[in-house]
Amino acid sequence: MRMTSLCVFVLALLACSRAPAGGPPGEGHARYVAPADLEAKVKSGALADAVFAGGCFWCMEGPFEKTEGVVAAISGYAGGPEPEPSYDQVSGGRTGHTESVRVIYDPKKVTYEQLLAVYWRNIDPTQADGQFCDRGPQYRSAVFYAGDAEKAAAERTKAAAEKALNAKVVTEVLPRGPFWAAENYHQDFYRTNPTRYHSYREGCGRDRRLKQLWGQAQ
Repeated sequence: MRMTSLCVFVLALLACSRAPAGGPPGEGHARYVAPADLEAKVKSGALADAVFAGGCFWCMEGPFEKTEGVVAAISGYAGGPEPEPSYDQVSGGRTGHTESVRVIYDPKKVTYEQLLAVYWRNIDPTQADGQFCDRGPQYRSAVFYAGDAEKAAAERTKAAAEKALNAKVVTEVLPRGPFWAAENYHQDFYRTNPTRYHSYREGCGRDRRLKQLWGQAQ
């Protein structure tokens, strides 16, 4: 089947939107490292963190970072056995990882269950082959739990989502393993490259599908 010129344009736009942002050699491709004081607060228990996979990590940072009580949402990779995976490896489906976000939050201001509410409303939990236009296991949706309480909350809200949508929810609920931060150029892409971000999001049909599922624009 021959593609129309519009389809070719959209595909080219999506491909371009996934390209590195540039910068001096090695700078953009360096793995992001969270500030030491932030990690210290997580380690001490002053802050908490959680990991979610919802397709393109660019599109998951914004909803979480706009949530009161969330300190940061870091793009990265989780769910696979390979150490220190690169974007090229993960996006090419050459690892067991999926694009994910690590959400660092103040548990005195927002609960884990409230984060789950944000999560479900920003994914298509009925899609088994990826998320929206991004297909493949590297874009599958998953909640990575740490401990029995998080597992119970994830399973409980998954059942609620299934009931609300009246459809089978295929999002996985998995034990949390290592989270590997993505390269610097991926972090906060929705803010640093808003035109390319919104073009990608629109071309992927993400908001249209979310509105169809949940009844309102996200």
